[in-house]
Amino acid sequence: MGEGIKFLVEVVNNIHDILILILNDVLGLQMTDKDMHFWIMGFIGIFTFACVYVISKWLSEFPFGIHLIAFLYTLTFMFVLVFAIEIQQAITNRGNMEFVDAIIGLWGFIALFLVYVVIAVFLIITKLIFKKIRRKDDDVDL
Repeated sequence: MGEGIKFLVEVVNNIHDILILILNDVLGLQMTDKDMHFWIMGFIGIFTFACVYVISKWLSEFPFGIHLIAFLYTLTFMFVLVFAIEIQQAITNRGNMEFVDAIIGLWGFIALFLVYVVIAVFLIITKLIFKKIRRKDDDVDL
């Protein structure tokens, strides 16, 4: 996992250098590092927000759409959390930084979420059955 992070850092550094070259040298904007962070992260953030908004709006139209949105948000949070923990282990030398640990942690969330789904489906089916039984009882009284 350490090699993977080093590779990603190298890619980000190369993109950073290319952006400095394009924005400052080619376009002549003479932006500082702080200016570049402001604008680039701002554009990445607003583009991400627009995509998430469109996807969330679309998902909210489905039955259980809010559950889908909450699952995706939580899954995103869990990705950040498990990798932050693994990076923290590498920095502090408390534990071993392993990609497999992050994957196993994510599988733990998915497994428990599937238990939640099974329980929710069971409760929904039970509720529908009892509602149907009550309707039959109401029809008999007439």
